[in-house]
Amino acid sequence: MKNNNAFNEMMVHLPLCTHKEASNVLIIGSADEDLKAQAAKHNKDSNVEFGDASLLTSKNEKNIDVIILTDVKLDELLLANIDRVLKDDGLISFPSASFSKDEEKLKADLKLAGEKFWIAMPFKFGHSTSILASKKYHPTADLVLQRSDFLDDLNYYTSEIHNASFVYPASEYKTLTGIAKR
Repeated sequence: MKNNNAFNEMMVHLPLCTHKEASNVLIIGSADEDLKAQAAKHNKDSNVEFGDASLLTSKNEKNIDVIILTDVKLDELLLANIDRVLKDDGLISFPSASFSKDEEKLKADLKLAGEKFWIAMPFKFGHSTSILASKKYHPTADLVLQRSDFLDDLNYYTSEIHNASFVYPASEYKTLTGIAKR
C-alpha cells in the first residue's frame, strides 16, 4: 500500500465526506496505522471494519454504506460481491491508473464501476488516481462540509482539495466524457 498522507487522507475522507450518513464502512486491503488513524476520525459517525475481500462474504445483503479498496484490484466478481452488500445509496472508492500512464486501464475501471453505479468519477491527488463510484451521492455536489471542514490534524485533505481532485484538463475531460459518469 502507498505509505503517504495524501493517499491515506484522500482514500478515507473523500468517500466518508461524500456519503450523507456512512454508518457501516469496510476498508478492504492493506491498511497501515496512518490509514487506520484517518478512519478513526470518523468513528463518531461510522463503524469501520478492516479486512480482505473475504470480509464481504460475511456481510448481510444491503448492509454497508461505503467500501474503500486500498490495494485490491476491482474485477467483475469483486464488484458483484460489493453490489450484494452495498446499500442502495452506497459508494465505493478504489485506486486506478492515471490517465497519462495507462488511459485504457482508467477507462476500463470506469466502465466496470459504471455497470453498477450511477456515478463513476476519477479523482487525482499527489501522483495517484482513484475512482469514486456512487449509487446516489455526487462527490462534489453532496460534499458534507459540516464533516469535511471539521476534520483535525490533516496534512493533505481539505474541502477545496476534495472538489479540485475531480477537475481534469480539457482534453482528458473530453476523452473520458461518456465513460466517466458525472
